[in-house]
This record gives sequence, C-alpha cells and structure tokens, in this order.
Amino acid sequence: MAMVGLFCIVGSDVYLGAKPSGLAPGVRLTAEGVVALGDRQSGLYLWEDVHALTVAEVPVKSLKRQAGAVRDLALGLVLDVALSGGVSLTGEDPPTMTVRVESTVGEDELTAYVAAAAGYSQTEVDLSRALLSRLTEGAATMATTLVAMSEWGRAWEGGSPRRAEREGLLRAWVG
Repeated sequence: MAMVGLFCIVGSDVYLGAKPSGLAPGVRLTAEGVVALGDRQSGLYLWEDVHALTVAEVPVKSLKRQAGAVRDLALGLVLDVALSGGVSLTGEDPPTMTVRVESTVGEDELTAYVAAAAGYSQTEVDLSRALLSRLTEGAATMATTLVAMSEWGRAWEGGSPRRAEREGLLRAWVG
C-alpha cells in the first residue's frame, strides 16, 4: 500500500483517501467509475456521467498537526499495551474528507478517511485536485490516467515513496 497525494494505491486498486476496511467509508476509483464504499454510502457513479470530482476538508500538513499525530500515536501505543486489546479511550475516528461527485443526476457527498495522519502537503493537495479534475475530462484521459496509476501500484514495492517522488508521480499523472 502506498500513499501518493490524496490517493492510496494498493496493487492495481486506487482509492481516494485511505483504503476502507469493514464498514468504514471510502471511495474507490475504477475504470467504470467512482465507487462509494462503506456503511451509509454505496453506489457507482459512471465516469460518463461524472462532470466534477472534488475534495473538501483536506487536512494540510502543519507543525501543530505533526506534533498532534506523534502525540496520538504514542498515546495509542501506550493504551494498546496497557489494555492489550487495542481499545481506544479517546473514541475518536480518524479524520475524514468530503468527496463531492457532480454527475448528470446531481451532486452527492461521500466520505473517505484521510490516509495521512499528519495531513498532506499543500503541493500534494493541489496536484491531487488537478488530477481529480483530469479524471473527469473524458474517457480516454481517465482511462490512461487510472491505468498509469494502477501500473505504478502493481510495480511498486514497499511503503509510500518520499515526498519529492510522490509529487513527481502526481505531476506525471496530471500530464
């Protein structure tokens, strides 16, 4: 699994935000369209019907957010060890972002968990938004872009690439 901008790429699967598990909300981008996953949201928005795909409430990386993520990670580890069941005392879900899908039948808002605990760099947010816009430009553009992302995901081994490489990938996929 690798994070590149707002995208989580797992093998050939491309998600907007974190890859959901169980009933967690998420958004998957496929050759057919935008797939809403999880409890309280489901459906397929065909690319031919999608006019715009945008994201809101995306956390941007800051020193305060990074310090908070480190604090939360440390607290979580201590609680996991102390309770040996991994039960969270904070009761907080990971942060989410709103994915807006504008289609021929109207506009819907989907929810996806944020994959980057400390937030995303402003450059990655901007490039990711440009890439989402590119995906709605037409079938040929969408298909070649998603194929490039999927091929990279299948070939990539290891965790997320470093920031410069992530930004380079996003620039290449934007075109």
